[in-house]
Amino acid sequence: MKVPKLAFVFLLVVCLVVYLTYVKHRFENRKPSKPLLEEVYRTDLRKRPTSVGLVNERFRYGIMFDAGSTGTRVHVFQFQLESNGVPKLGPETFKAIKPGLSAYADDPEKGKAGLLELLEVAKQTVPPAQWSSTPLALRATAGLRLLPGEKATHLLDKVREVFAASSFLYKPDSVSIMDGTDEGVSAWITVNFLLGGLHGSNVPTVGMLDLGGGSTQITFSPQDEKTIQTSPVDYVTSFQMFNASRTLYSHSYLGLGLMSARLAVLGGVEGQPVGGSQELVSPCLAPDYTGAWEHAEVTYTLKGQKAGEPIYESCLSKVEKMIYKRVQKAEEVKHMEFYAFSYYYDRAVDLGLIEEKTGGSLRLRNYVDGAKTACKNMEAGAGENPFLCLDLIYISVLLQELGFPLDKELKLARKIHDVETSWALGATFYYMESLHRH
Repeated sequence: MKVPKLAFVFLLVVCLVVYLTYVKHRFENRKPSKPLLEEVYRTDLRKRPTSVGLVNERFRYGIMFDAGSTGTRVHVFQFQLESNGVPKLGPETFKAIKPGLSAYADDPEKGKAGLLELLEVAKQTVPPAQWSSTPLALRATAGLRLLPGEKATHLLDKVREVFAASSFLYKPDSVSIMDGTDEGVSAWITVNFLLGGLHGSNVPTVGMLDLGGGSTQITFSPQDEKTIQTSPVDYVTSFQMFNASRTLYSHSYLGLGLMSARLAVLGGVEGQPVGGSQELVSPCLAPDYTGAWEHAEVTYTLKGQKAGEPIYESCLSKVEKMIYKRVQKAEEVKHMEFYAFSYYYDRAVDLGLIEEKTGGSLRLRNYVDGAKTACKNMEAGAGENPFLCLDLIYISVLLQELGFPLDKELKLARKIHDVETSWALGATFYYMESLHRH
């Protein structure tokens, strides 16, 4: 009787082993190994197939309209959230149209066609199944900030009307005039995200300089406590981004964008037509120059002034007088890496100091030397741009007033990793995080 009993126990053990082996085999086949999961997760978005439903569910989109003083642009961003809370960016779709929304201040209905054109770009980019979950926002900058309040309100109401009729995720507060400081902070987020400074690594952050038509911004992360303690209260801001707290020095100077500054140096007043012939005479123009210039819906007749001293010295005096005590100097910027954008970039291209498509680096003194050359060329009757001398003098003085020495190197870029270096990406992240919090 013992033999059959032992045989039964042995058979039971064998069956148990076989069963456990089978279950283990099934489990391993259904769950990839950890390295494989990590490899799939880290695959570049641009190389992954978009036809697989499971993969598409991990893509998200954000749409940001940039309503600037000279044009309106749409940015459609594709990204994927990673385990550390920092998005991984995919391809960007971008399109710009002119003029800016502020050009339709007296007839907002005329601005509708351009908005619809840019919305169509978004609809062609975002899969229809994700339209209702894709946030749509518009932020207006200096162009609308400089308009009388009622005109700006009517323009934004028209935008809200157009957006509400779209199929995207829209809320009335997603359309607004952007505070100048927010513009600088958003641009700083964009640049440092693209350079890797916000990914929780040891990559240091960089400062940001932006020179638009109506305003200019400077933003950086202070490393010296003295900077925070000695700066005006409204120059220092703190916020949460990607599960981390950030403290920034950021300020926007309204009226010191290149076009607004140009008008002030020439003798005009923003938003106030000269009256009569609307003629401005300035030593910053070639002595024999006569031409028309339109700014903020006003057309000015410009004339050069025969000066007793060289154009550079005469114009430099005008610029220094205009900007005197209007800019706060930050000593710490001397020792930090800075990127510069917009008209800083455009005028460097005009000088041939950087390639238009790839950007590059220059020193502040290059703007100074370029201004002197441009002014001399004007005296000799050469040069196609009548404002190049004035613009370059203004840029060089502005940077020095901000605290940069002549030998300071600046990096200039329109794109980093094929993404536009505007405030739009940072503003999109900030807006989407606010939606998530609420």
